Amino acid sequence: MTTPFPSPSIPPTPRLLPWTTPDGDKPCYLLTDAEGGYLSDRADRMEAVQLDMGKGLLEHAQEMVDDPATDTRQLRFLSVQLGAALRDAVRIAESRGGGATARG
Repeated sequence: MTTPFPSPSIPPTPRLLPWTTPDGDKPCYLLTDAEGGYLSDRADRMEAVQLDMGKGLLEHAQEMVDDPATDTRQLRFLSVQLGAALRDAVRIAESRGGGATARG
């Protein structure tokens, strides 16, 4: 029978996942001793989609800022979307930076 962790003295580092609990209130973590796996692969794909969407949004943002016909309502909506993309990017960076960190 195998144990869930390779060494009791060195447990695996929790991975911050790119989603929260269904109520959107709490972060979700993955604790595993193996590389890959269904949930880890799904998180990798979701992070890739989030980063690609952020890149596309940045390109679109530059076009909007350069267009004198863009109104304040459009810029406000754009800023909300850019904020969400930045939150996703920061979450991914924290996840890839060595595990979960608690911040107050």
